[in-house]
Amino acid sequence: MHPVLIDLGFYQLPTYGVLLYAGIILGIVLAGRRARLVGLDSGHVVDLGAWVVLAGLAGAKLLLVVTDPSYLSSLSGLWGLLRAGGVFYGGLIGALIAAVVILRRFHLSFFLVADVLAPSVALGHFFGRLGCFAAGCCYGTHCSLPWAATFKHPLAQEISGTPLGVPLHPTQLYEAAFNLANYAFLAWLFKRRPRTGVVLAAYLVGYGVARFIIEFFRGDPDRGFVLGGAFSTSQAIAAGMVLLGAAILAWARMGKTASRR
Repeated sequence: MHPVLIDLGFYQLPTYGVLLYAGIILGIVLAGRRARLVGLDSGHVVDLGAWVVLAGLAGAKLLLVVTDPSYLSSLSGLWGLLRAGGVFYGGLIGALIAAVVILRRFHLSFFLVADVLAPSVALGHFFGRLGCFAAGCCYGTHCSLPWAATFKHPLAQEISGTPLGVPLHPTQLYEAAFNLANYAFLAWLFKRRPRTGVVLAAYLVGYGVARFIIEFFRGDPDRGFVLGGAFSTSQAIAAGMVLLGAAILAWARMGKTASRR
C-alpha cells in the first residue's frame, strides 16, 4: 500500500509511525478528559499515559524479538526491528507493568485508571492497525473474496516479508474495524458509570475474543506458536485475556469494586 508517507530521498517518513503516534496522542488527550469525569487529576493520567506508551513500545519490540530472534542476527535485522511496530501483546504487557509502577507512585486506583485508559487503548490500536495495513505487516492468508488486499510495494516485502501480487485477507483492516467499534462501545460504557473495573473487563473480553478469531486469518509466519502449533502465541494470550476479563467482571458484579455512579 503506502509504507512511506513522505520520501525525501535522504529521509523517509513511514506512514505507520505517523498513524501510530496520531493514535497515541489522541488517545492520551481523550483519556485526560475522561479522567476529569471521575475526579482524577488529568495531569497524572496524561503522565501515566506517556510512560505507558514508552513501556508499551519497548514491550512490543521485545516480544517481537522473542517470537523472531532473527532480528538480532544482523545489522539489517536490528534496523528492521527499529522500523517494525512490534507485537501488540508485548506492548500491552509492557504497558501494564509500567502502569502498576506509576500508579503506586501517584497513589491511584489501578482499576479506575484502567477504565479511563481502556477506550484510548482501543482507539490507539485502531490507528496502529491502519498503519499496519499501510506498511503491509501483520498480513493475512490467501483470500478469494472481493475485499482481498494485494500488496505491491517492495518495502512491504523487505520489512515484513509480505507476499506481493497475491490477494490476502486484510486482517489489519478486520482488526482496525473491530477496534474502532470497540472504542465507541467502551466510551459509551464508561459514560454510563458502571462499577470500577467493568470497562477494563469489557475491553479484555472483547478484544481477546476478536483477536483469537482474527488470528485464524493471519498469514505472517513469525508469530510464535503453542500446543504443537495448534494456536499462535497471540491466541494463547487472547484466551488468557478473556479469562482475566471474565474474572474481573465477576469480581465487580459481586460488589468487590466501588461504584462510580
